Amino acid sequence: MKTDSDSGDHSPSDDKRTGLEAGAFEGLAIHQLPPDPDQGLSDAEKAAIDRRLLLKLDFRLIPWLCLLYLISFLDRTNIGNARLDGLEDSLHITGGQYNAALSLFFVSYALAEPLTNVLLKRLRPSRFIPLIMLLWGICMTTMGLVHNFQGLMAARFFLGLAEAGLFPGINYYLSCWYRRSEFGIRAAIFFSAAAVSGSFGGLLAAAIGKMDGIGGKRGWAWIFILEGLATIIIAVISYWMVFDFPDEATFLTSIDRQRVIRRLKADQQSSAGHEEFRMSYFWASVRDWKTWLFAIIYMGADGPLYAFSLFLPSIIKSLGYASTKAQLLSVPPYAVAAILTISIGYIADRTRQRGLCNIIVSIIGAVGFAMLIAGTSPAVQYAGTFLGALGIYPCIANTISWVANDTEGVYKRGVTLGFVIGWGNLNGVVSSNIYQKKDAPLYRPGHGVVLAYLLLALTGGSSLMTMLLRKENAKREAGGRDYLVEGKDENEVEALGDIRCVWPLLLDRISHLSLRFVQARIFVHCLDWMMNLNLPHEL
Repeated sequence: MKTDSDSGDHSPSDDKRTGLEAGAFEGLAIHQLPPDPDQGLSDAEKAAIDRRLLLKLDFRLIPWLCLLYLISFLDRTNIGNARLDGLEDSLHITGGQYNAALSLFFVSYALAEPLTNVLLKRLRPSRFIPLIMLLWGICMTTMGLVHNFQGLMAARFFLGLAEAGLFPGINYYLSCWYRRSEFGIRAAIFFSAAAVSGSFGGLLAAAIGKMDGIGGKRGWAWIFILEGLATIIIAVISYWMVFDFPDEATFLTSIDRQRVIRRLKADQQSSAGHEEFRMSYFWASVRDWKTWLFAIIYMGADGPLYAFSLFLPSIIKSLGYASTKAQLLSVPPYAVAAILTISIGYIADRTRQRGLCNIIVSIIGAVGFAMLIAGTSPAVQYAGTFLGALGIYPCIANTISWVANDTEGVYKRGVTLGFVIGWGNLNGVVSSNIYQKKDAPLYRPGHGVVLAYLLLALTGGSSLMTMLLRKENAKREAGGRDYLVEGKDENEVEALGDIRCVWPLLLDRISHLSLRFVQARIFVHCLDWMMNLNLPHEL
């Protein structure tokens, strides 16, 4: 049966059929669904419509957002490539000053992050994201025009300030479009752009470095200038390519907007509707123990991420390779990391075992950095960089999905993501200073710090969170939290967010058990048919 969403046409009759305009979903309680535009259709027809709707969302949202994050990560880490092309010699800076410039980026970046999701919600994504991109594109371009250490420091500070809103903003934005069981793989695809940027950045830097001397500029300067100008162009285009939240998205018909809101409400997401910002949402995030334990877990992934991405070219060069070859050899570890990031996102969505995925993957990374510490041959150490990348990149997207899925409410989720990601990025200050020139070529102190991050914060934190959430879920399943909702109406229960009795992890468990129930039923039917047992079908 052909529907309005099949053709993509939006006629005035659509609004008459739904009776709903953009923003008309405000005030719906968590269990109150909008009218079903597909009422009367069979389950198979509804499933087909849902698949087409999901494909439409993926096609319109994911590719462009991936491009934006690729540009963002490229712009913040290309200083590592510029270093190989003579940045320190041209600006007459020491290794300590170079590390200070890296650190300053993370100070402004981390301090601004907790507030950016509130700005995203208030200014709308179609305005906020292009605006911050334009600002950081200007900062990046000016980095190619600096002549001393002070200029580099100023450019890095404002670059961090401008970039702060993109990563937490887009993760929060995606969590307002997709069901919890759909979010992980898309967050992984989005974050895989970071690994792709590492591959692409090495190739691009090797090519741009050949422009050394053109216009009186060194190759490192052209890396900043050209990549900054590309960011500005993409920022302008983004005004038309970034869409607002589901109830206001212009690329959807009113019927499709209604379908999106229904599927989010059915997933128990109050994020499907509007909320007015109140300080109670901020304090709810601050008082939630999960916020701070998730921050520790994310720190365990984010600290190693920046250490790896900022210093991988230098690490490879220290193995005895020339500048251009070191740039090119940095490509393969990022490529395999991108593949595993997407794979873990898919596996975690299907199994709903995000903690276990973090634990297993982080151990792989720990083995890689142990090889970097203990290994003496270039081959062993280069192999260690592969395992290191495999152990870091998948955990970033997986942890963000874990946070978003277990935090309910538009603003509380935004504030929590800001805190978690902001604290993680503040550890970039540490990451920027653990690889010192005096420790070359083995860099064992730096590798040791990264190994500690992986084992203590990431593996240990994920293990503790998994244990505590299982204990909490068992208590809720036994009715130990029923008193929280006694005597409250639906709106009051919704206001409790993720502390209400039926919460995200419990819903995931119910969905998982339902899947196993269906699989068991199918198995019994097949067995019945094959053996002609004629069992009564009461399972």
